[in-house]
Amino acid sequence: MAGRLATLRAASAAQDAATRADLEALVRLPSVSARAFDATHVHASAAAVAELLRGAGVPQVDVVTARAAGVGPDGADLESHPAVIAHRPAPAGAPTVLLYAHHDVQPPGRDEDWSSPPFEPTERDGRLFGRGAADDKAGVMAHVHALRTLLPTWGPDEGVGVTVFVEGEEEIGSPTFAAFLDEHREALAADVIVVADSGNWRVGVPALTTTLRGLVDCDVTVDVLSHAVHSGVNGGPVLDALTCLARLLATLHDADGDVAVDGLHTSQAPVVDLDEATFRADAGVLPEVRLAGTGTVADRLWTKPAISVIGLDATPVDRASNTLVPSARAKISMRIAPGQDPSAAMTALRRHLLANAPFGARVRVDDGELGQAFSADTSAPAHAVAREAFTAAFGVPAVEMGMGGSIPFIAELSAVYPRAAILVTGVEDPDSRAHGADESLHLEDFTRVCLGEVLLLDGLAGRGTAAGRA
Repeated sequence: MAGRLATLRAASAAQDAATRADLEALVRLPSVSARAFDATHVHASAAAVAELLRGAGVPQVDVVTARAAGVGPDGADLESHPAVIAHRPAPAGAPTVLLYAHHDVQPPGRDEDWSSPPFEPTERDGRLFGRGAADDKAGVMAHVHALRTLLPTWGPDEGVGVTVFVEGEEEIGSPTFAAFLDEHREALAADVIVVADSGNWRVGVPALTTTLRGLVDCDVTVDVLSHAVHSGVNGGPVLDALTCLARLLATLHDADGDVAVDGLHTSQAPVVDLDEATFRADAGVLPEVRLAGTGTVADRLWTKPAISVIGLDATPVDRASNTLVPSARAKISMRIAPGQDPSAAMTALRRHLLANAPFGARVRVDDGELGQAFSADTSAPAHAVAREAFTAAFGVPAVEMGMGGSIPFIAELSAVYPRAAILVTGVEDPDSRAHGADESLHLEDFTRVCLGEVLLLDGLAGRGTAAGRA
């Protein structure tokens, strides 16, 4: 065993330079999947990923799309952005492992908010900066790296079966994911599913993400006037729509900052906890700001609902005049605890908003995205293999942690493949700033993650389909 570990360490290290170079090439492709951006870059990114997998020695590689009925604008059918599916058949008796990542990225935002151009990978202080450097092109390259390292060492009757699924629209909510599963159900079937789209506990400490909150969002519109009127002549008896909207939004939390919507519940957190000082530093909380909510920091992040106002439509300050705003709109994002039904959570949120209309203002709620939460079955043998693999790669014990964010399609994978063990891994750390300006990847940890996946796949060899769930 020690000899095999040393061999794999050396083989993995020999791929590090090529992996880094190919990651930088992927980051240079501005593969923003949002529909307002040029989709040719997403197509170019898919083609690049396909070539990387062919070069790694995967025998079957295809760039594919799917068409989903009624999920596009105004209920139209929607063709997906391109995804890549690659396959190496499983030797007799060996498990098949599905490796998931996504090659699309978030919009970069304003160039002036970045310390270096968002699509020009730049190293500073041991980190690689660039949009997608962490989320999730490093996840793509972790899969490519593992296959480059392992396939030359496995004979045709050795190792595991591998299916790689690199999606092209995760950052817009994977609207055609169900269609992909329907169309490619047999091709994507696996005993173990590795989702490389999360993070580690901190720099130098690996983690498996065992819980993820679900997601519910909506738009709420408040109307108080049929048209704008003079704020001096009419102000007083009439509260403007923006003030009424603010009063309505304020009802979503109690005095402690806990969510005040009836009908939501909490779940149980993993045993690891996060101290307040570390969280404040990681999140960039201003010194004078008190944290909201009650319970441990981990409870508030992973097991309790959270509500945020993430968008607001009203008169911009530089265009304001002395008029009462007749209508205002906000986008509300609610994270829900594992075990909470998203439809029931949306019903509860809508009921609360309509019941708390201030001064009889007209309130309309337009439903948005619904995403399932996730809680892993950590008793599956593959979880033990993963803990051993990442512990060996990092040199410190891997921890199990929750994640406040959402990856809704994991619940869909679990429903379609109920016997598969789902492992949520990742390359991010608390300072990666995924989705924000100056997104970055810790390069030394990335090397460790790549080695961890090599050891994971090699460790699953010979486990058979029993590597999945009982």
